[in-house]
Amino acid sequence: MTAKEIRELTPAEIDSKVREARERLLQLRLRKHTGQVEKTHEVRALRKDIARLLAGANAKKSAQAA
Repeated sequence: MTAKEIRELTPAEIDSKVREARERLLQLRLRKHTGQVEKTHEVRALRKDIARLLAGANAKKSAQAA
């Protein structure tokens, strides 16, 4: 997900995307520990997506406060 796409989302949508991404990350981590994940780079990419979503959410909150 790109920063441009995140800026177009509402705060509620961002929260739901973060929740979904965290659940997916948990599942990937569990599968990685059991050796069922072939694409281990997905874990890192998912962590970066979560960080982008959280940064977008913080930007929206600070813009509303100003």
